[in-house]
Amino acid sequence: MLEVALRHRFGPDGFALDVGFAVPAAGVTALFGPSGCGKTTVLSAVAGLLRPQSGRIAVGSTALLDTARGLDLPAERRRCAVVFQDARLFPHLSVATNLRYGLRRAPRDAEGPGFEEVVALLGLDHLLARRPAGLSGGERQRVALGRALLARPRLLLMDEPLASLDAARRGEVLPFLARLRDVARLPILLVTHALEEVDALADTLVLMERGRALAVGAVEELAARTDLPLAWRRDAGVLVTCVVAEPRGELIRLVFDGGELLTSHRPGPPGTRLRLRLRARDVSVATEAPRGVSIRNILPATLAAIAPGGEPQEVFLRLLVGPTPILARVTREAVAELGLREGQAIFALIKAVTFDHRVVTPP
Repeated sequence: MLEVALRHRFGPDGFALDVGFAVPAAGVTALFGPSGCGKTTVLSAVAGLLRPQSGRIAVGSTALLDTARGLDLPAERRRCAVVFQDARLFPHLSVATNLRYGLRRAPRDAEGPGFEEVVALLGLDHLLARRPAGLSGGERQRVALGRALLARPRLLLMDEPLASLDAARRGEVLPFLARLRDVARLPILLVTHALEEVDALADTLVLMERGRALAVGAVEELAARTDLPLAWRRDAGVLVTCVVAEPRGELIRLVFDGGELLTSHRPGPPGTRLRLRLRARDVSVATEAPRGVSIRNILPATLAAIAPGGEPQEVFLRLLVGPTPILARVTREAVAELGLREGQAIFALIKAVTFDHRVVTPP
């Protein structure tokens, strides 16, 4: 487990942090929330760059901080590798030498991937002779990730590592981050306010607001809750884990627990596991199976609950397709006209062109 419990105030009237969570040590834990909610402050305290007024931080059985016992390991002994928004590479050194700097900082007895493995993992072999000035932003971040990984840390900390990149470069780096997560098999704490990074990378989510943790849990679980600020976003929706199956005609089949979806996108070959964000605004409902419509996905479902939708005139419908929850955002007027009620058998209607795919594991 990764355990974090921190209390800190910046000045008498300044920002106050009072946060606690315990999450699985394996996989990626995302600290998610708006700017100024305390995400980076938590990361800095874990790294040893900020000493909180009180708290405890532990990775497994190893305590990094315990103010009640007077324990505060210095940053260099915590074995936390940090990847910042800017890569912070040594400009006068080649990519290869920057990477080997991380390897030199690794403890002698620490296990982890070797130089060649990291170079192959992050696709850096053709960049080794270059210096940072000759790299794109995405390439610099990949080198920074490689250097951090070669230090063989106990914990990898990433502070909005893609925030300074444009959309194209973010799309370039995300698959490497996912591959790093799967190969490194070490705890990763990711600070982000980008939902696409949460969808693509996170296993566990710590939802933060005003210095506190509002909710902690599996990403799929929190995404499906309508009582959290995530539901107030216009891109709110559930995450559905699917497996790519053989196509049906020109459309790709995505099989999930309870049914299948058809999509016009090609997220990977059959067997690819992926996580799909199904936005509530893209889901319509019908009380009878429609005919003569262009919508390709017509899923029998049960209306499990009707909840407030953020806007006064909107509601969320929580649908169950087998055991899989799906959210639909509709108007209160539609609910009244259709006579919708909890427990009712209805149909979820989803266009085949609406999906965003985030690969979870390679085929």
